[in-house]
Formats: sequence, C-alpha cells, structure tokens
Amino acid sequence: MSELRVIVVGASGRMGRMLVRAIIESGDAEVVGATERAGCEFIGCDIGDLASVESLGVALVDNINVCADADVLIDFSTPEATLANAEFAAGRNMRMIVGTTGFEAEQLQQLQSTLSGSPVVMAANYSVGVNLALNLIRQSAAILDKDYDAEIFEAHHKYKVDAPSGTALAMGHALAQGRNVKLNDVAVLSREGTCGVRDAGSIGFSVARGGNIVGEHKAMFIADEERIEINHVASDRMVFARGAVRAANWLMNKPAGFYDMQDVLGLN
Repeated sequence: MSELRVIVVGASGRMGRMLVRAIIESGDAEVVGATERAGCEFIGCDIGDLASVESLGVALVDNINVCADADVLIDFSTPEATLANAEFAAGRNMRMIVGTTGFEAEQLQQLQSTLSGSPVVMAANYSVGVNLALNLIRQSAAILDKDYDAEIFEAHHKYKVDAPSGTALAMGHALAQGRNVKLNDVAVLSREGTCGVRDAGSIGFSVARGGNIVGEHKAMFIADEERIEINHVASDRMVFARGAVRAANWLMNKPAGFYDMQDVLGLN
C-alpha cells in the first residue's frame, strides 16, 4: 500500500510543525507539500528541518499552486486562507481535513459549496479525548433537565484570535442537541453590568486567554444540590495533530461529503 500523500497548510507555525511530525511518525504517510503566508521568514526552508524531524526534500512555499499532487490537504489556518485552499483542493480532487475555526455563516456556506464534491473532515477539535467528551456532554444533556444550569468555560494561549473557541462552541452544540434545542436560541456569550437573573435553559460561555495554554474546556451542569463537570485539558498540540492524521487516513475510502471526528471515531 502506497503512503498517504499530504500537503500541510501553515506548516511553519506551532500546529503546522506538529502536523508534519505526526505525519512522519505515523509511518504510513508523507509530506509532499508545505505552505505558508507570503512574507514568512521560513520560505524556502526544508519543512522537515523546521519540524525537527529529518530533511524531507520539501521546501516551504508561499504559493499552494506549486505544490505536488496529494491525496489530502490539511488546513489549520484562517477562514480566508482555508476558503482559497478549498478551491485548490476541489480543483485537484483532493480530500481535505479542516481544523480552522472562526468561520462566519457566509464563509461556512461558501466552503461547503466549494467542497460539495469532495470528501472532507471538518472539526473544531481533533483530539480523541475532546470528541469523547462531546459525546458525554450530549448524553448528559439528554438526561439532566433544565433544573441543571449549563455553563461552558474555555482557556487558550494569548495568541488565539477567536472566542469562544471552536471547541467550546462544539460543546455548546452537543449540549443543545442533547436538550433538543438550537444553540443560537439559548447561548449567552457574554455577561456585563446588570444582566439580570439567569434564564432557565440558557447555556453560558466564559473565556480566558493567557500565556501558552494549549487548551482547556469544561462543561458544567449545575443544580442546587450537585454539580457535574466534564473537563478536558490538552497539554501538547501533538494530540490534535495525531487526530488529524488519523482522520486523513480514515477519509481515504469515504465518498464525497462533510464528516467530523465523531464520524471518524464511530461515535455518531
């Protein structure tokens, strides 16, 4: 069986380097292309050297159109860059792993249209543990009624630009699904000033940003007599990278369509 050929977007960043390492360490995949934004100081460098693995003979480029053909494109970048990269992937019949968060509704609709004929895994978080937590949150919400106030907390490093995080919103959607409601109808994304008493059935969010926190997420079901917490702490970005590579391999024999990590793990 030939190795899985992968292009990594944003390959010189923290997540990109982890992805390159995870691909090489998997033993059954290879990096055939690596891209970065124009002006990046590492353009032209060997991506294996940047990722502290081994020289791969693959130079970092700022134009995805010069990359070799691949089976899968992995993109953990920005919504704008992901939309452009989706055009490239669709035009070359590539599968796509999307880890980008922060899409506006119109951008998400455009992405789905562009990739309508492609097999795609799109997830806010590729950690196996987080996806098990999402499953538990959905089950718990179906059992615990609205007497249990629902709150979601998340914390990330100081460089993260979107809030709440994609994973926190995924937790909110799982919780809302368990309660058979729409998150947009019950979400409380901020509280300031005299905001009044808590609305029954609402799902509150709180956010922290600082230092080099990789990712912390917690869903709380709070009643007068008890509190249930479903908590996940990531200590190394490699957990996300390995999940993305696992998803890429899983996607190889799937027809066109949008999937998520719940599908990859057989939890749906």
